[in-house]
Amino acid sequence: MRLPYFLLLALFCLPLSTQAKSNQVAIATAHPLATDAAYQTLKLGGNAFDAAITASAVLAVVEPYSSGLGGGGFWLLHRAKDQQQIMIDGRETAPLAAHRDMYLDKEGNVNKGLSINGALAAGIPGEPAALTYLADNYGNLPLAVSLSPAIHYAKHGFIVDPFYQKMAGFRLSTIQQSSSASQIFLRDNRIPELGTLIKQADLAKTLNLIANYGNAGFYEGDVAKKLVNGVQKAGGIWTLADLKAYKIKLRKPIVSQYKDMTITSAALPSSGGIVLSEIFNMLGQYDLSALKSKTDSIHILTEIMRRAYRDRAEYMGDSDVVDVPIQKLTNLLHAASLIQSININKATASYELPPTWNDQHQGTDTTHFSIMDSDGNRVAATLSINYPFGSGFVPEGTGILLNDEMDDFAAKPGVPNVYGLVGAKANEIQPGKRMLSSMSPTFLETKDRIAIIGTPGGSRIISMVALGALFFYHNQDAEYIVKEPRFHHQYLPDEIQFEPNAFSTVLQGELRKKGHHLKAKDQSWGNMQIVIYDKSKDQLSAASDPRGLGKAIVKEK
Repeated sequence: MRLPYFLLLALFCLPLSTQAKSNQVAIATAHPLATDAAYQTLKLGGNAFDAAITASAVLAVVEPYSSGLGGGGFWLLHRAKDQQQIMIDGRETAPLAAHRDMYLDKEGNVNKGLSINGALAAGIPGEPAALTYLADNYGNLPLAVSLSPAIHYAKHGFIVDPFYQKMAGFRLSTIQQSSSASQIFLRDNRIPELGTLIKQADLAKTLNLIANYGNAGFYEGDVAKKLVNGVQKAGGIWTLADLKAYKIKLRKPIVSQYKDMTITSAALPSSGGIVLSEIFNMLGQYDLSALKSKTDSIHILTEIMRRAYRDRAEYMGDSDVVDVPIQKLTNLLHAASLIQSININKATASYELPPTWNDQHQGTDTTHFSIMDSDGNRVAATLSINYPFGSGFVPEGTGILLNDEMDDFAAKPGVPNVYGLVGAKANEIQPGKRMLSSMSPTFLETKDRIAIIGTPGGSRIISMVALGALFFYHNQDAEYIVKEPRFHHQYLPDEIQFEPNAFSTVLQGELRKKGHHLKAKDQSWGNMQIVIYDKSKDQLSAASDPRGLGKAIVKEK
């Protein structure tokens, strides 16, 4: 993998504000049906925000292992007419009866199954509210029009492919525990054969109610009652008050600067924007062109990731509930202090950095799409139900597969979640609180180009977006960015994870000599979707990660 060099970060750089317009539109999503449906919405006179509703909803139907109406996400928006950039926070919230120790046994140990499988693992969904807000405040079309493709695929079905089989097999035993989920997603309680048609009649009815009544179609009335009754019968703690109380939040994105590239990314409860800011603030203080080898470049990048992810573990949580020192974390002086302990010749053991918790209690599975319309409106959206097929639980009569996002809280300081991420008090469970996320929908802009980028990948999302941003800065095209091999370090576990064939045998040996622990992965990760606009050529391009089955298109509107 070819890595770029870096110069000193300019101390004062103003974000770009160029308005992009083109006679083309570009869409990249994780599923061909979602891409095609979003394009048809644009053809009907919709804008990028209407197309985002369509893409979100269709993905909720045809990628039940990745996202859904029973989950949430972040929609990063750029409105061309007034240059407004804002994030719709549709992240799930903890039920009002949730408490810090709800996943601990009598000995104080975490019972991981409770936060991953079944009704107790589910937070209050945010996606329906986010789609309604998008339609009411940004779209050109009625919500019913934008949701119609999803209703069609829910009612008439979609075809099981090999990836669906793989994900269903991974979560088979959990899905089998919910009779409603099993009836929808399995056949005779087994993995469906290739070509099987998955129809979701109850989900179509729920989508119709949302199309006609907006939030009231989901958070109130018959659907709400069925959701709560189903959850409570299965041992969960939802109430009607939880659903009625849910509100989306509007967030100011985190904007940072790397040389002449402006990075606009997700704000808390996503850790993405802050961690990316820390990574690029540290990178900006290095001239990696002066280093002797590719090994040294990867070493420095790894040490930077280690420190940024460590800050994530210690400081970050729902900023509506806890005090997160955002200005400190995104400050160049903080970056300068972090790199003081980086040794070019030797890896820092993660245990040598200050711990992120104490023992006294004081105080693949996600999806992304990128869209740009002919007026320059753009959307980067990352959506999730957490683990593949979420909690595996569907309340009877709703068609809603519930998330297991409660596992994204720190159930106990220092105990890793299902993705190996640790957390401290800032991300402990509290009623109504939003759990910390790694989802990082992002805009990149230089004087010549704009990119809309993001990916699923759990804890690896931020490092993938960071590497993609570096490639974009060095003028790589969309196809190159989504294809390049990836590596990752997240502080704990203390190891460099890398995709098959990403590191040569020689490179691995050189990194080990510096003291790095390496973890070769059997499978690739991520499913990046990117749209790039070339300002000088007035030309759009797009690419969908070859690791997935998505589709990217550039067409005349």
